[in-house]
Amino acid sequence: MSKTSFRSGSPAPRHLPWYVRSAARTWTCAPPPAEVRDFHAGLPGYSPTALTELPVLAAEFGVGRVFVKDESARLGLPAFKALGASWAIHRVLAQRADRGGGPVRLVTATDGNHGRAVARMARLFGQRAQVFVPRGVHPAAVTAIEDEGADVVLVPGAYDEAVRRAADAAAGGQGSVLVQDTAWPGYERIPGWIVEGYSTLFAETDGQLRAVGVEAPGLVVVPAGVGSLAQAGVAHYRSSRTESPPAALMSVEPDTAACVLASLGRGEPVSVPTGATTMAGLNCGTVSSLAWPYLRDGLDAAVAVTDADSAGPARDLAAAGVSSGPCGAASLAGARAALTGDGAAVRRRALGVGPASTVVLLSTEGTAANPHADANPHGDEESR
Repeated sequence: MSKTSFRSGSPAPRHLPWYVRSAARTWTCAPPPAEVRDFHAGLPGYSPTALTELPVLAAEFGVGRVFVKDESARLGLPAFKALGASWAIHRVLAQRADRGGGPVRLVTATDGNHGRAVARMARLFGQRAQVFVPRGVHPAAVTAIEDEGADVVLVPGAYDEAVRRAADAAAGGQGSVLVQDTAWPGYERIPGWIVEGYSTLFAETDGQLRAVGVEAPGLVVVPAGVGSLAQAGVAHYRSSRTESPPAALMSVEPDTAACVLASLGRGEPVSVPTGATTMAGLNCGTVSSLAWPYLRDGLDAAVAVTDADSAGPARDLAAAGVSSGPCGAASLAGARAALTGDGAAVRRRALGVGPASTVVLLSTEGTAANPHADANPHGDEESR
């Protein structure tokens, strides 16, 4: 390792789970609605989250600059999810008001962060929330959701089962609306609003980069569960924009739940079995149907990392003053895997990353968002 690298960093795995699509930067799409950021700016406690420069990572990766977008304090919550939940719930309630509807129960499934965000925004807007939680979510995360006033239902199955249970509960409950951050055929409007909500994160990043003399990033690294945040990144960087060359976008997943990587490799959406992972918020086995066309056509690369790969980066970011849980640190783990180690020269060329490039890592959660211990709430051993 370079002497300028973080001490706890590790080289790329010998057989890196990796996908690349060279034509992604030529694909374009419509931009997200411009009014989303104005809506967020009007919420209590809104301010742009920090964009922290880490020169030691730039030296390690052999690039010009590296920045971390720190989502550990977003609208009073320790993860980025409040952006999507708030905008979607705002749209749901506005639509119901136009139709003369009364109070609503907002139903969702979660690995932790999204459910807490829905519960918080339901309370903010004077509504009720019901949150279905799969196995593997730490009791402290469940308690945080309950503390927001939500009715929590523990599901003894994986995330996909919790989503099915939530959808059934919303369909069978009068005055209930499913607010889920994944889509499937027939359920895409509300997930689409959630993705629109995430656009504020990328708009903030643009302004913060320009303020320090960077016109546009060369590579943006995004953790992916069902792919909704990655979809928002694609929509932002592949819409009508003027950067030349455009940013490369890379998703990162746990190797135990790499549904985006598997789907890209097959050229069609596939579901994968999931296992235990400290990256609980990314422990998803099925790509969002709404996200899939964006990921298929606009994502440059995808990589999968292990829990061990993510643990070192979490410590590295903490040492640099960035609070990052395992999911947030996955971005650094993925960048380290792709840009260093065996075969890195080929991967760097595919991503267009060189000595002058600017790399942006999205740290999607702080340490408070995803506590983890030796055992999860359902008795299964959880790796650290």
